[in-house]
Amino acid sequence: MNIENTQSQMRKGILEFCILSIIRRGEAYPSDIVEEMKAANLHILEGTLYPLLTRLKNASMLNYRWVESNSGPPRKYFLLTPQGEEFYRELETTWNELASAVNTLASKKDISSAS
Repeated sequence: MNIENTQSQMRKGILEFCILSIIRRGEAYPSDIVEEMKAANLHILEGTLYPLLTRLKNASMLNYRWVESNSGPPRKYFLLTPQGEEFYRELETTWNELASAVNTLASKKDISSAS
């Protein structure tokens, strides 16, 4: 079995929640999202991020606004919509339940040593 593939699938499963967690704190520029994810040791490429942001925007979870830049083209900053806030809260509940369940299972003692 390929451990890298399994690790990648686990990360993909929480990617949306992590990105929304960043945007929920305030407007976010995509490269700032990439940097914050990298700092948390959850590396993501802009080529992965932009399609996800577009999908979330098309699903009315995100909105954006253009901000003029002194050093180049205008920047697109993303923010959660009210629908996105609700979606985030539901994901947060799911994550907390899932993390608790996984931690419970992972911390149990070996069945054979319990006898």
